[in-house]
Parts: sequence; structure tokens; C-alpha cells
Amino acid sequence: MIAATDIYKSYGNLQVLRGISLKIEKGEVVSIVGPSGAGKTTLLQILGTLDRPDSGSVRYDDVDVTMLKDKELARFRNRRIGFVFQAHHLLPEFTAVENVMIPALIRGDKAEPARKRALELLDMLHLTDRAEHKPAAMSGGECQRVAVARALMNEPMVVLADEPSGNLDSQHARELHDLFFRLRDELGQTFIIVTHNEELAAMADRKITIIDGKSTE
Repeated sequence: MIAATDIYKSYGNLQVLRGISLKIEKGEVVSIVGPSGAGKTTLLQILGTLDRPDSGSVRYDDVDVTMLKDKELARFRNRRIGFVFQAHHLLPEFTAVENVMIPALIRGDKAEPARKRALELLDMLHLTDRAEHKPAAMSGGECQRVAVARALMNEPMVVLADEPSGNLDSQHARELHDLFFRLRDELGQTFIIVTHNEELAAMADRKITIIDGKSTE
């Protein structure tokens, strides 16, 4: 479903990625691990079209996203890719359901069907009683689950997660990890997860290790 081929990326004189190639199949949960500064987040940003490689290509099915112009890329990202970051990045002035609706509203959906879909996702993630709460009134684990619901809003091909449990205690981290695999089983959702959490990395279908800008499995 996703194929990255010979990806190179440098920032000034610092070469971060050195010819990385990988393939991701639909419904896989793939973890990306490695020491700090190895290039994990850079690779995830390139896979997520948030950054462009210096050379190489990233294909989603038959679409080479490295060839898309900025507006086309933004549209593709909104419709096909979901993101979960270490910090939940919920907008504090909006309720949980409003935060989840945002990707659909950006896509141009009408508010009523977007709200219905958002409530269905919150229910799936056991957050119905938090739908009208703002982030300040929710726990860190609840906010991160709202962020997962938001990532799923537009039924993306893949969800990219960058240290998603990094700010959570061990119990909430375990619950979030279990949630990823439940969503894979129930929805066939694909996940690519950058993590330092060895438990989560070991649970994945495949573990890709990045060291000095190169990858091994």
C-alpha cells in the first residue's frame, strides 16, 4: 500500500536519512525504533508528506506523493493520512467532538454528518461521556484517544503516530497501545508508529530499526 524507495534527506551538512526503502501493507502495525537523532521522526514526516525528501519517492498505491504540488499534497494528506503526535494538539477552545470534526470540515463536509461521524468514533473509543468536554477537563489518556478519533475521522489509508504514548503513564500507555491493535482488527486500519516504548514496538507486526539514517528489520 505504501512504498518508500531510496529516501535521502539532509539538513544543511547533516545527512539524516541515507537511502531508506520500506514497504507497508494494508492492515499492518509497523513500529519504527532507534536511538534519538537516528532519523525516525524525519522518516515519519516524509511518509506523512509533512516534509519532502531530497531524493527518492513515496508512493501510496499508484500515487507518487513526492510529485504532487503543495495544494494537491495538502488535499491528499487531509483525505488519506491521519496523525497522532506525542502531544495531543487538541484545540483548547473546542470540545472533544468539535476537535474530532475538524478534518472533515477542512475536507468540506457539512457539519451535521461530520458531527454524527465524530460521535460514532468517540463512542467506539469509549469517550461518549466526554464528547462535550474541552481538553482541560479531560485526562491525558482521554485527550490522546480524542486525538486518535480525529486521526480516523476521514477514514485514512494510514495513521502515523510519533511517540503517541510518550506523555502518558504506564496504564494509559498500555490502553492506547491496545487501542491501536483493536482498531487494526476491527477497521483494518494501518498504523506506522515511531516509539521508544519497547513493549509497543514488540507488539507490532514488524519492527523497523533506524540507525545512522539507515534501516534494518
